Amino acid sequence: MSATATSRNQVFTSGVVEMAHGSGGRLMAELIERLFVPAFANPVLTGQEDQAVLALPPGRLVVSTDSYVVSPLFFPGGNIGDLAVHGTVNDVAMAGARPLYLTAGFIIEEGFPLPDLERIVRTMARAAAAAKVGIVTGDTKVVEKGKGDGVFINTTGLGVVDDGIAPSATRARPGDAILVSGPIGDHGVAILSKRSGLSFETDIVSDTAALHGLVARMVAAVPDVHCLRDPTRGGLSAVLNEIAQASRVGMRLTEVSLPVRPAVLGACELLGLDVLHIANEGKLVAMCAAADADRLLGAMRTDPHGAEAAIIGTVVEDPECFVELETRFGGTRIVDWIAGEQLPRIC
Repeated sequence: MSATATSRNQVFTSGVVEMAHGSGGRLMAELIERLFVPAFANPVLTGQEDQAVLALPPGRLVVSTDSYVVSPLFFPGGNIGDLAVHGTVNDVAMAGARPLYLTAGFIIEEGFPLPDLERIVRTMARAAAAAKVGIVTGDTKVVEKGKGDGVFINTTGLGVVDDGIAPSATRARPGDAILVSGPIGDHGVAILSKRSGLSFETDIVSDTAALHGLVARMVAAVPDVHCLRDPTRGGLSAVLNEIAQASRVGMRLTEVSLPVRPAVLGACELLGLDVLHIANEGKLVAMCAAADADRLLGAMRTDPHGAEAAIIGTVVEDPECFVELETRFGGTRIVDWIAGEQLPRIC
């Protein structure tokens, strides 16, 4: 038997993650060498240093970090692996930046099936390759059984943004158009459909996706995009309230303009949930001057991730910073922050 096969057998013999896989000893070294390094292979990572030394193109540095604790780990349309890549790539992209590098930290529970870990790692590798970002350094820890929940992943993203591009939650101005890149609520409903104790069927899959290509088209068309955000936890309502508070403005949305898939709307009605509170992982919200709105919308619709983009409302003057929705029946309601934790472990 070859040395490579012997090494792989030593790592995977038990079929589950053992405490020794995080001990800093031989099994940990072999797990990294046989699983993580080949999956994430790039010249920086292959050196297996304790840090990554990186070359950055001109521009301002953008850094974001996030931790992923989604339950279940595998869901329609993805798993925690591509979610960890897409979520952090998108956080960097919301600065109008080009994501370049990721770090990855894994906290794995003792007894977690190694085939499932391999599936997550390979999905993560494919997502990073598709996004053209390198996973350049990382860390692996194993905790005792019962002190984790399968796998948690932390990723940090680095990118650069050109001078003159400066979207910010503080830059919404009265008269701005509010745009969303496509139907909302897909990710949250896909997760809920696989939660134990919930018995409903849907063909909705998570919208998890990297959006930096879409953002690049947008800032090329309208460099002075005022705001860019991805409505993840807390959904559209949380993002709009955050921006309203940061910019000291109000928001007026029209319900008939909101893109929502019928299956998502039906699931929300069945479960008594507000679709505006449902998490997304492959959508963004943008705000720009009204004069730029049609040009920005056209640019968004040229990208696969913005093909169903829509203008959903307007920024208004409001010292109370309320977000309001004009309902399809002609009434108006306040779109408030979510109270409590409606959808735990969504990302």
